[in-house]
Amino acid sequence: MAITTPNVPGIDALGELASRYIGVEALPWKPTPTPGIDMKILMQDKDSGLLTALFRWAPGTSLPLHEHVEVEQTYVLQGSIEDDEGEVAAGDFVWRPRGNRHLARSPKGALVLSFFLRPNKFLEGEHAGQNLE
Repeated sequence: MAITTPNVPGIDALGELASRYIGVEALPWKPTPTPGIDMKILMQDKDSGLLTALFRWAPGTSLPLHEHVEVEQTYVLQGSIEDDEGEVAAGDFVWRPRGNRHLARSPKGALVLSFFLRPNKFLEGEHAGQNLE
């Protein structure tokens, strides 16, 4: 099966139609290419780019200019993230259409749940031109 949750023993041995119950607390935090942002992958299809993940933003973190190749959805659990269009705080939700470009930052830190159909394409910084999770 292409869709999985990394670092969950036995998950890939489950039947095709079996539910996948994930103990999120036990999942490891994984560094992203952006210093100050770590993630826990809840569900991923590497072939299509589909990704559901928790992202932990350290205070003062900025995400370089990037483009959302497909719709991106983010629900903020703690703290806040912002860009030039506005701020989304704990308990709020933002979604961005395909083609949206922005810089994101979290002056005070945040914990967010995000859903991607495809990875972002970075337009500036070390990973410009790459699609990264």
